[in-house]
Amino acid sequence: MYYIYSIKDNFRLLPEYFTMNINDAAAALLQKKYEGQVDKDMGIILSVNNVRNISDGYIMPGDPSTHHDVEFDLLTYAPYVDEVVAGEVTEIAEFGAFVRIGPMDGLVHVSQILNEFLSFDRKAQAFVSKKSGKNLKKGDLVYAKISTVSMKSSVKDSKIALTMKPEGLGKLEWLSRGSSGVQKEKPKGKSHAKK
Repeated sequence: MYYIYSIKDNFRLLPEYFTMNINDAAAALLQKKYEGQVDKDMGIILSVNNVRNISDGYIMPGDPSTHHDVEFDLLTYAPYVDEVVAGEVTEIAEFGAFVRIGPMDGLVHVSQILNEFLSFDRKAQAFVSKKSGKNLKKGDLVYAKISTVSMKSSVKDSKIALTMKPEGLGKLEWLSRGSSGVQKEKPKGKSHAKK
């Protein structure tokens, strides 16, 4: 889920930034400090926005920089267990499918894709069910539920496990077929309508 947090902090304006507009310099320094970081409470910090209320600078002995208090907004992404997410399959591997959700990929292990046996087709780079004919490949759009979240100090080291097994989740094409995965047809047989 995405969140916006209002933050108060300070920044150190180095002499090489003295010729820049103070708002532009503050935004550049705050973006460098925050963007791409993982905060255990806020999640992944995506962007710094709405830099405001920059104080007059103060100096410290032995430091040629000026120091300023500032307020700004952070746009963050924090995944939560049991959250339903929409994403695109970005990679298929023999052990599962990687799905892009927000700024990172989650893994749907092969055992969590469907409630039926799937074969891995190396040539097509897809998972295929012989029973229902369903398949999953790179580029497919899916709904999944977050099973586990392990946020570390970097996005690269953080892990998200997903499942598509509960009813109402999976590849969009599967959902239009109903829970059985078979295209719905009108019942065959005698009509009981009166003429």
